[in-house]
Amino acid sequence: MESAPPPSPAADGPSRAPLPRLLRAELRWIFRRPRTLVVLGLLAAIPVIIGVALTLVDSPGPPDGGGDGDGGSLVATAAGNALVLPIAALAMALGLLLPLTAAMVGGDALAGEQAHGTLRGWLLAPVSRGRLLFVKAFGVATFAVCAAGVMALTGIVTGLVINGTDALVSLSGTTLTFPEALLKVAIAAGWVSLQLWAVGAVALAISACTEHPMVVLASVLGGVVVFSVLQFLDALDWLHPFLLNASWQDLADVLRDPMPGGALAEGALRAACYIAIALSLAYARLSTKDG
Repeated sequence: MESAPPPSPAADGPSRAPLPRLLRAELRWIFRRPRTLVVLGLLAAIPVIIGVALTLVDSPGPPDGGGDGDGGSLVATAAGNALVLPIAALAMALGLLLPLTAAMVGGDALAGEQAHGTLRGWLLAPVSRGRLLFVKAFGVATFAVCAAGVMALTGIVTGLVINGTDALVSLSGTTLTFPEALLKVAIAAGWVSLQLWAVGAVALAISACTEHPMVVLASVLGGVVVFSVLQFLDALDWLHPFLLNASWQDLADVLRDPMPGGALAEGALRAACYIAIALSLAYARLSTKDG
Protein backbone atom coordinates (compact mmCIF):
# COMPACT_ATOMS: atom_id res chain seq x y z
CA MET A 1 0.00 0.00 0.00
CA GLU A 2 1.37 3.38 -0.98
CA SER A 3 1.91 5.87 1.77
CA ALA A 4 -0.21 8.98 1.75
CA PRO A 5 1.53 12.11 0.46
CA PRO A 6 2.50 14.69 3.06
CA PRO A 7 0.01 17.50 3.53
CA SER A 8 0.69 20.61 1.55
CA PRO A 9 1.44 23.87 3.37
CA ALA A 10 -1.85 25.27 2.11
CA ALA A 11 -3.74 22.57 3.98
CA ASP A 12 -2.49 23.94 7.28
CA GLY A 13 -3.63 27.44 6.44
CA PRO A 14 -1.76 30.35 4.90
CA SER A 15 1.71 31.04 6.22
CA ARG A 16 2.53 34.35 7.85
CA ALA A 17 4.44 36.88 5.78
CA PRO A 18 7.99 37.41 7.09
CA LEU A 19 8.35 40.66 9.00
CA PRO A 20 11.56 41.82 7.21
CA ARG A 21 9.80 41.43 3.85
CA LEU A 22 6.87 43.51 5.11
CA LEU A 23 9.19 46.24 6.37
CA ARG A 24 11.06 46.38 3.06
CA ALA A 25 7.79 46.54 1.16
CA GLU A 26 6.56 49.40 3.35
CA LEU A 27 9.76 51.40 2.90
CA ARG A 28 9.67 50.86 -0.87
CA TRP A 29 6.05 52.00 -0.93
CA ILE A 30 6.89 55.17 1.02
CA PHE A 31 10.10 56.23 -0.69
CA ARG A 32 9.05 55.37 -4.24
CA ARG A 33 6.17 57.81 -4.12
CA PRO A 34 7.02 60.98 -6.08
CA ARG A 35 5.51 63.27 -3.46
CA THR A 36 7.70 61.76 -0.74
CA LEU A 37 10.82 62.45 -2.78
CA VAL A 38 9.60 65.98 -3.58
CA VAL A 39 8.97 66.68 0.12
CA LEU A 40 12.41 65.41 1.11
CA GLY A 41 13.96 67.52 -1.63
CA LEU A 42 12.17 70.64 -0.39
CA LEU A 43 13.24 69.95 3.19
CA ALA A 44 16.83 69.53 2.05
CA ALA A 45 16.68 72.86 0.23
CA ILE A 46 15.46 74.88 3.23
CA PRO A 47 18.84 75.14 5.04
CA VAL A 48 20.54 75.96 1.74
CA ILE A 49 18.07 78.77 1.06
CA ILE A 50 18.50 80.13 4.59
CA GLY A 51 22.28 79.98 4.36
CA VAL A 52 22.40 81.71 0.99
CA ALA A 53 19.94 84.37 2.14
CA LEU A 54 22.02 85.10 5.22
CA THR A 55 25.08 85.73 3.08
CA LEU A 56 23.17 88.46 1.22
CA VAL A 57 22.19 90.50 4.30
CA ASP A 58 24.29 93.54 5.02
CA SER A 59 24.66 93.15 8.79
CA PRO A 60 24.75 89.52 9.87
CA GLY A 61 24.34 88.68 13.52
CA PRO A 62 27.37 87.85 15.64
CA PRO A 63 28.46 84.23 15.59
CA ASP A 64 29.32 84.08 19.28
CA GLY A 65 25.90 83.85 20.92
CA GLY A 66 22.47 85.36 20.97
CA GLY A 67 19.05 84.03 20.40
CA ASP A 68 16.46 82.74 22.79
CA GLY A 69 15.61 79.52 21.04
CA ASP A 70 12.84 80.12 18.54
CA GLY A 71 13.45 79.72 14.84
CA GLY A 72 13.53 83.44 14.07
CA SER A 73 16.15 84.38 16.66
CA LEU A 74 18.27 81.37 15.78
CA VAL A 75 18.30 82.39 12.12
CA ALA A 76 19.70 85.79 13.11
CA THR A 77 22.43 84.00 15.04
CA ALA A 78 23.12 81.54 12.20
CA ALA A 79 24.81 84.24 10.12
CA GLY A 80 28.50 83.42 10.33
CA ASN A 81 28.00 80.31 12.47
CA ALA A 82 28.11 76.93 10.76
CA LEU A 83 26.80 75.15 13.87
CA VAL A 84 23.63 77.20 14.32
CA LEU A 85 22.39 76.98 10.72
CA PRO A 86 21.17 73.33 10.65
CA ILE A 87 19.54 73.56 14.08
CA ALA A 88 17.93 76.90 13.23
CA ALA A 89 16.46 75.35 10.08
CA LEU A 90 15.11 72.42 12.10
CA ALA A 91 13.61 74.77 14.69
CA MET A 92 11.86 76.82 12.01
CA ALA A 93 10.48 73.80 10.16
CA LEU A 94 9.40 72.09 13.38
CA GLY A 95 6.81 74.80 13.93
CA LEU A 96 4.59 73.63 11.05
CA LEU A 97 6.31 72.22 7.96
CA LEU A 98 7.88 69.10 9.48
CA PRO A 99 4.68 68.09 11.37
CA LEU A 100 2.79 68.55 8.11
CA THR A 101 5.05 66.08 6.31
CA ALA A 102 4.79 63.56 9.16
CA ALA A 103 1.00 63.85 9.09
CA MET A 104 1.06 63.28 5.32
CA VAL A 105 2.93 59.99 5.70
CA GLY A 106 0.81 58.90 8.67
CA GLY A 107 -2.39 59.66 6.77
CA ASP A 108 -1.26 57.71 3.71
CA ALA A 109 -0.21 54.73 5.83
CA LEU A 110 -3.74 53.48 6.56
CA ALA A 111 -6.35 55.87 5.18
CA GLY A 112 -4.49 56.31 1.90
CA GLU A 113 -4.12 52.59 1.33
CA GLN A 114 -7.72 51.96 2.29
CA ALA A 115 -8.90 54.63 -0.12
CA HIS A 116 -6.94 52.99 -2.94
CA GLY A 117 -8.02 49.47 -1.95
CA THR A 118 -4.48 48.25 -1.26
CA LEU A 119 -4.92 47.81 2.49
CA ARG A 120 -6.97 44.65 1.94
CA GLY A 121 -3.93 43.08 0.30
CA TRP A 122 -2.02 43.42 3.57
CA LEU A 123 -4.72 41.53 5.40
CA LEU A 124 -4.75 38.79 2.75
CA ALA A 125 -0.96 38.30 3.04
CA PRO A 126 -1.95 37.35 5.84
CA VAL A 127 -0.82 40.03 8.29
CA SER A 128 -2.23 40.39 11.78
CA ARG A 129 -3.51 43.79 12.84
CA GLY A 130 -0.66 44.17 15.33
CA ARG A 131 2.02 43.41 12.72
CA LEU A 132 0.30 45.73 10.27
CA LEU A 133 0.39 48.59 12.77
CA PHE A 134 4.02 47.86 13.65
CA VAL A 135 5.03 47.99 9.99
CA LYS A 136 3.15 51.25 9.44
CA ALA A 137 4.62 52.81 12.59
CA PHE A 138 8.10 51.72 11.48
CA GLY A 139 7.56 53.39 8.11
CA VAL A 140 6.46 56.65 9.73
CA ALA A 141 9.44 56.57 12.11
CA THR A 142 11.85 55.96 9.23
CA PHE A 143 10.45 58.89 7.31
CA ALA A 144 10.74 61.09 10.41
CA VAL A 145 14.43 60.20 10.73
CA CYS A 146 15.01 60.87 7.02
CA ALA A 147 13.18 64.21 7.11
CA ALA A 148 15.17 65.52 10.06
CA GLY A 149 18.36 63.93 8.76
CA VAL A 150 18.33 65.53 5.33
CA MET A 151 17.74 68.97 6.85
CA ALA A 152 20.57 68.48 9.34
CA LEU A 153 22.92 67.17 6.65
CA THR A 154 22.34 69.92 4.13
CA GLY A 155 22.38 72.48 6.93
CA ILE A 156 25.79 71.49 8.28
CA VAL A 157 27.24 71.19 4.75
CA THR A 158 25.88 74.62 3.79
CA GLY A 159 27.19 76.15 6.99
CA LEU A 160 30.64 74.69 6.47
CA VAL A 161 30.78 75.80 2.84
CA ILE A 162 29.76 79.35 3.70
CA ASN A 163 31.54 79.86 7.04
CA GLY A 164 34.17 77.14 7.25
CA THR A 165 35.15 75.01 10.22
CA ASP A 166 36.34 77.99 12.25
CA ALA A 167 32.77 79.22 12.89
CA LEU A 168 31.59 76.49 15.27
CA VAL A 169 30.52 78.56 18.25
CA SER A 170 27.84 77.59 20.78
CA LEU A 171 25.19 80.01 22.06
CA SER A 172 27.20 80.15 25.28
CA GLY A 173 30.14 81.64 23.35
CA THR A 174 32.44 78.61 23.52
CA THR A 175 34.22 77.34 20.43
CA LEU A 176 33.53 73.68 19.66
CA THR A 177 35.53 71.14 17.75
CA PHE A 178 34.10 69.68 14.57
CA PRO A 179 33.16 66.32 16.20
CA GLU A 180 31.47 68.15 19.09
CA ALA A 181 29.47 70.26 16.63
CA LEU A 182 28.43 67.18 14.66
CA LEU A 183 27.31 65.50 17.88
CA LYS A 184 25.10 68.46 18.77
CA VAL A 185 23.53 68.48 15.31
CA ALA A 186 22.94 64.72 15.56
CA ILE A 187 21.26 65.13 18.96
CA ALA A 188 19.02 67.87 17.56
CA ALA A 189 18.09 65.75 14.53
CA GLY A 190 17.33 62.73 16.71
CA TRP A 191 15.18 64.78 19.09
CA VAL A 192 13.25 66.32 16.20
CA SER A 193 12.76 62.84 14.70
CA LEU A 194 11.15 61.69 17.93
CA GLN A 195 8.77 64.66 17.89
CA LEU A 196 7.86 63.93 14.27
CA TRP A 197 7.25 60.28 15.08
CA ALA A 198 4.80 61.42 17.78
CA VAL A 199 2.97 63.56 15.23
CA GLY A 200 2.97 60.64 12.78
CA ALA A 201 1.62 58.29 15.46
CA VAL A 202 -1.29 60.65 16.10
CA ALA A 203 -1.88 60.74 12.35
CA LEU A 204 -1.88 56.92 12.32
CA ALA A 205 -4.52 56.85 15.04
CA ILE A 206 -6.73 59.23 13.07
CA SER A 207 -5.95 57.37 9.86
CA ALA A 208 -7.30 54.16 11.37
CA CYS A 209 -10.71 55.84 11.77
CA THR A 210 -11.16 57.27 8.28
CA GLU A 211 -10.66 56.48 4.62
CA HIS A 212 -9.72 60.04 3.62
CA PRO A 213 -6.05 61.08 4.01
CA MET A 214 -6.97 64.76 3.73
CA VAL A 215 -9.07 64.41 6.89
CA VAL A 216 -5.99 63.17 8.72
CA LEU A 217 -3.86 65.97 7.33
CA ALA A 218 -6.39 68.65 8.24
CA SER A 219 -6.91 67.21 11.73
CA VAL A 220 -3.21 67.09 12.58
CA LEU A 221 -2.55 70.51 11.07
CA GLY A 222 -5.45 71.97 13.01
CA GLY A 223 -4.20 70.33 16.18
CA VAL A 224 -0.72 71.82 15.78
CA VAL A 225 -2.19 75.28 15.22
CA VAL A 226 -4.53 74.97 18.22
CA PHE A 227 -1.70 73.71 20.44
CA SER A 228 0.44 76.68 19.38
CA VAL A 229 -2.35 79.12 20.22
CA LEU A 230 -2.98 77.50 23.61
CA GLN A 231 0.65 78.05 24.58
CA PHE A 232 0.13 81.80 24.40
CA LEU A 233 -2.77 81.72 26.88
CA ASP A 234 -1.41 82.19 30.39
CA ALA A 235 -4.79 81.26 31.88
CA LEU A 236 -4.24 77.73 30.56
CA ASP A 237 -0.70 77.28 31.84
CA TRP A 238 -1.86 74.13 33.67
CA LEU A 239 -2.53 72.62 30.25
CA HIS A 240 0.83 73.48 28.70
CA PRO A 241 2.73 70.41 30.02
CA PHE A 242 0.26 68.17 28.17
CA LEU A 243 0.75 69.83 24.77
CA LEU A 244 3.02 67.95 22.40
CA ASN A 245 4.74 71.09 21.11
CA ALA A 246 5.36 72.53 24.59
CA SER A 247 9.10 71.81 24.32
CA TRP A 248 9.66 72.53 20.65
CA GLN A 249 11.04 75.98 21.43
CA ASP A 250 13.68 74.37 23.66
CA LEU A 251 15.57 72.86 20.74
CA ALA A 252 18.09 75.70 21.04
CA ASP A 253 19.31 74.16 24.32
CA VAL A 254 21.33 71.79 22.15
CA LEU A 255 23.45 74.77 21.10
CA ARG A 256 24.40 75.69 24.65
CA ASP A 257 27.59 74.51 26.33
CA PRO A 258 27.12 72.72 28.64
CA MET A 259 23.83 71.51 27.23
CA PRO A 260 20.87 71.71 29.67
CA GLY A 261 18.95 68.49 29.24
CA GLY A 262 15.90 69.04 31.45
CA ALA A 263 13.58 70.56 28.87
CA LEU A 264 14.80 68.25 26.10
CA ALA A 265 14.30 65.16 28.26
CA GLU A 266 10.81 66.34 29.20
CA GLY A 267 9.98 66.87 25.53
CA ALA A 268 11.28 63.42 24.62
CA LEU A 269 9.23 61.80 27.39
CA ARG A 270 6.12 63.70 26.31
CA ALA A 271 6.61 62.56 22.71
CA ALA A 272 7.07 58.95 23.85
CA CYS A 273 3.79 59.15 25.77
CA TYR A 274 2.01 60.50 22.70
CA ILE A 275 3.44 57.65 20.62
CA ALA A 276 2.33 54.99 23.12
CA ILE A 277 -1.18 56.41 23.50
CA ALA A 278 -1.71 57.05 19.79
CA LEU A 279 -0.50 53.60 18.72
CA SER A 280 -2.66 51.99 21.40
CA LEU A 281 -5.71 53.82 20.08
CA ALA A 282 -4.80 52.85 16.52
CA TYR A 283 -4.47 49.19 17.50
CA ALA A 284 -7.78 49.27 19.36
CA ARG A 285 -9.44 50.65 16.26
CA LEU A 286 -7.77 48.21 13.86
CA SER A 287 -8.53 45.18 16.02
CA THR A 288 -12.26 45.96 15.94
CA LYS A 289 -12.40 47.14 12.33
CA ASP A 290 -13.82 44.85 9.63
CA GLY A 291 -12.07 44.59 6.28
